[in-house]
Amino acid sequence: MPHIGDFLAEMLMRYDVDYVFGMPGGQTTALHDGISRRAPKIRHVLVRDERSAAYAADAYARLTGKPGICDVTVGPGTTKLPDGLVEALNASIPMIALVGELPLDWLSLRSKGVASQGFDQVAFLQTITKATYLVPSVEALPDLIRTAFRVATGPRPGPVALLIPHEVMDAEWDEEKIKPVIDDRHKFSPSIRYAPATQDIAAAAKMIAAAKRPAIVAGGGIHASDATQLLTEICDQLQPLVVTSLSGKGTVPETRPYVAGVLNALGSAAAIELIKEADLVIWCGSKASQNTAMNWTLPLANQATITIDADPLEHGRTFRPTLALCGDVKLTLEVLRAQLTAKPIKSWLARIAEVKAANEVVIGTEMAVESSPIQPPRVMRAVAERLTEADVVISDASWSAGWIGAYIKSIAPGRRFLYARGQGGLGYAVPAAIGAGAVQSDRGGRVITVSGDGGHSYAIGELATLAQNGYRVINIVLNNGTLGWLQMWQEFFFSNLRQSVDLGFGEKPNYAAAADAMGLKGIQVRSAAGIDAALDEAFAFNGASVVEVLIDPRATPIHSFRRRLAQPDRKMARPGTVYELREWKISPSLDNA
Repeated sequence: MPHIGDFLAEMLMRYDVDYVFGMPGGQTTALHDGISRRAPKIRHVLVRDERSAAYAADAYARLTGKPGICDVTVGPGTTKLPDGLVEALNASIPMIALVGELPLDWLSLRSKGVASQGFDQVAFLQTITKATYLVPSVEALPDLIRTAFRVATGPRPGPVALLIPHEVMDAEWDEEKIKPVIDDRHKFSPSIRYAPATQDIAAAAKMIAAAKRPAIVAGGGIHASDATQLLTEICDQLQPLVVTSLSGKGTVPETRPYVAGVLNALGSAAAIELIKEADLVIWCGSKASQNTAMNWTLPLANQATITIDADPLEHGRTFRPTLALCGDVKLTLEVLRAQLTAKPIKSWLARIAEVKAANEVVIGTEMAVESSPIQPPRVMRAVAERLTEADVVISDASWSAGWIGAYIKSIAPGRRFLYARGQGGLGYAVPAAIGAGAVQSDRGGRVITVSGDGGHSYAIGELATLAQNGYRVINIVLNNGTLGWLQMWQEFFFSNLRQSVDLGFGEKPNYAAAADAMGLKGIQVRSAAGIDAALDEAFAFNGASVVEVLIDPRATPIHSFRRRLAQPDRKMARPGTVYELREWKISPSLDNA
């Protein structure tokens, strides 16, 4: 007779889940048995560390729009999930974590691990998920699975934990009594779409028509709503200034003349300059986070604003908008498009072109440097020259985000750049490449990760996962031998302190050699002259590879850090002594509206 693991696998399959990422455990073996009976319609991908399961599911969800599914066993499997769950919660990524649990009537034995691996998993997970459910019985499981998919995909998407006790998972499945009925509305996110009030749409169209220097800050919510093509078409019509958050990169191709790049302290200098000149700023699918809003100095006090977001709680979190359009991004843009009458403004386009041209000279010069030590912009140029529209680029946290954000342009609308900006933790890129590699193995195209040696070290064991599955992933490791951001932070703010930031010792670690040992193609680059040949070899390889590039340890994409390096004698206050709570602003009306 089939068991509940079969039922769970059947339900997942009917929700069009084709991959589950995780690690087996005694309490979850029935699930793996159920998956194995249904392969290849649904497949399980083994990770080396449960932390990686959530990141893999995260990347899968970002690329497909479907909830990413990960599974772990009770106890130590669960305690490794938080990094990925918090990332998904903060970045609004639909995810379902299937978590093993001890038998329900062992409640008193979970404390202090009296029952092996036991602890209060519900309390542990509740604060880092959108919802956490403990399955009380076999009969309750079907409804809780449907609930998990509904909550994960509904506004605002996020991670859900479903804890399944051992006696429930291993129970026999009475197919006459327990039916695998799904709610197919929740296969994809967002599962519910709604538009703002008609009068608000009309007011927005009027404001846009009256603006002399309109701008759009395009965030990750545009990708989540699958609105990139629509937004690109609207922007081609209006030709406003467009800047993006890191998560919003690719919402509108950066090859368009009116797109100035990533708005971030380690992004485009042109974006930072131009956004301050706008008279109307439309925050579209962007939560105006600390980095995108430049430490909340944006919007400026004289800028009228429109916010477009499905989450009503975002309209006024850091500033009061002139006009709030509360609705699904795609549906809102569709109804707004029908009322738009605005035309491109030649003087504004000329100013955008002027600032962009000056910035492109600087960027071009940096990418052309062939001297040693190797400069990361030269590496990014070589990567960009080899990318196609089918490829996906994954950034690790910290400086990798800046090297990609400022030096590799998005060339088509769509989510082809993945950033861990929910909490910005190191160690995202390689585990995320597992999920992306699974998607790309079905679609075609490659995955390219960019990490520093610090971020790459977090999940180096997962390189074996990439090799084992034959995923075409090119892992670029920018090795400066140190935790670069922290090293400079210590140097600038703590009088040349250098404490616990150095990763390199002698000629070690050798990340290319480590890759070779785990079954990948490992290539080390020591001079700029070797960059192109190394990338040609990696891009041509039908499998996973690591290209380790020994870079200048003084290279940084952060504009303020560059200015500080040019003024070595300048004394700077420790940041914790000068932080202040930014004033909550009320955006004014547009003078011409």
